[in-house]
Amino acid sequence: MPLVAVTMPQLGESIAEATVIRLDVALGSEVEADQEVIEVETNKATMGVTTLCGGVVKELYAEEGETYAVGTILGLLEVAVEEVERTGVSLHGEEDSPEETAVAAENENRPHDYRPGEEEESYSPPKVAVEPSVQGFKVPAGGLRGAHYISPRMRARMNELGLQGADVSAIAGSGAGGRVTVEDLESFLSYIEGWPSSKSSPMRQAVADAMRRSWTRPLATVGTGAPLEKLLAYRKTLNPKPGLTLFLLRAFGIALKEHPATAGFLVGQKIVHPKAYDIGVAVQVEDGVVVPVLRNVDQKSVIELAGDYDDLVTQSREKKVPEVAVGGGIATVTNFGTFGLRWATPVPLPSETLILGMGSGEKRPKWDEEKGAFVPVLEAELTLTFDHRVVDGGGAGVLLQRVVELLQTPEDL
Repeated sequence: MPLVAVTMPQLGESIAEATVIRLDVALGSEVEADQEVIEVETNKATMGVTTLCGGVVKELYAEEGETYAVGTILGLLEVAVEEVERTGVSLHGEEDSPEETAVAAENENRPHDYRPGEEEESYSPPKVAVEPSVQGFKVPAGGLRGAHYISPRMRARMNELGLQGADVSAIAGSGAGGRVTVEDLESFLSYIEGWPSSKSSPMRQAVADAMRRSWTRPLATVGTGAPLEKLLAYRKTLNPKPGLTLFLLRAFGIALKEHPATAGFLVGQKIVHPKAYDIGVAVQVEDGVVVPVLRNVDQKSVIELAGDYDDLVTQSREKKVPEVAVGGGIATVTNFGTFGLRWATPVPLPSETLILGMGSGEKRPKWDEEKGAFVPVLEAELTLTFDHRVVDGGGAGVLLQRVVELLQTPEDL
C-alpha cells in the first residue's frame, strides 16, 4: 500500500525546530485525516502535529524528549489508494530528498555558465552595479552569495592592518559570489590614501569595539512620553537640585527590582538574573562615552545618591573614574535630551540587556476631559532599547510604563 510521511510542520514564521513531548499514537494505530498524533513544544508554545490523511501508522521515528527540525519525517502512514485520491497527498518517496532540494537551491544561485565540480573561486558571477550620486566605489545591486565570507588570505591581511569585518563592509567585492578579495582591499586603501584622516583615540576604539559586540544581538526599542511637571515642581523645592537623570536612574532601579526578569542576560540556555541593582550613567567626554556605575540604586533615595552621582560625573569628564565604579552594571541610563534631542535609540553595552534614554522636554497639547479642551503639557520622550532574546516588547513596555509612573511621584524617589 502507498506510504505518506508525517513531517514536522512549520509551526511559526521563526520556528526552526520543536521538541516532541507526547506521542498520541503507536505502531498499528488507525488515524483519520487532520488527527493530532504528536504533541510538540516550540520556544513559544505547545502545538500538535496532525495527519494529512487517514491510514495506519506503519513507522514511527519520533521519540519523546527529542528535538527535530522542521521538515523531519516523524513517521509513515500506510494509506489506501482511495484515500490518496480523495486527499491528493504526496506519497513518501515522490518528493525530492532534502539533499536534492538543497542542491537545486544552490544551483539556482549559480551563474548560467557554472559547471558542477568546478571550484567556486574559478568562476566570476555577473557583476551588476549602479553609479552612486556621490563619486566613490560602485555599490553592488542585489544580494550576491558569499559577500560576507572572508577568506583566510583576506583575514591575514586584515589582521596585519588591524581591520575588523565592519571596516571593509563598504567595499564592493569582485570575487566569487561577491566576496571581497585582497586586491579589492588594496584598491580601496589606495583610493582613500589621500583623504583627510585623524588617529582614533583608545577611548574611541573601545567604544567602537563595544558597539560591534553589542550589535551581534537582536536589539529593539520601545518609547513613550513622560510628563515632567510634577518632577520639575518637586525639584524646585530641593537645594541643591538633583539632575533629571538622577531621578530617571532611581526610577529605573526600582522598576528593575520589581521586574527582575527584564534585567537578566542570556548565557547559552540560561538567563542570569542580577544579584544587585547597579546601574551605569552615560557621560559624554571629549572623544567618547564613559559609563560609571552607581551601586545598589534600588536601596538609596535620590538625595542619598546625589553626592556619589555628581562626583562620578565630574570624575568621568576628567577620565578618573574610581575602580569601584567601573563595570558590573546591569543596565545604563542616558540623557540625550541635554543635546537638544527629543528621540534616540541608544545601544546597550555588550554585558547589559537594557539602556534607558531621556529626550529633551517639549510642550505638547493633551486633551483634558474635565476642561473639555487641549492643554499644554511638558513631556520628555523615554526610549528603552533591549536585547530581544531576553525581553519581549510587552515586557519592555511594562517596565517603561512603570518608570513613567514612578516619575509622577518624585517625592517617593
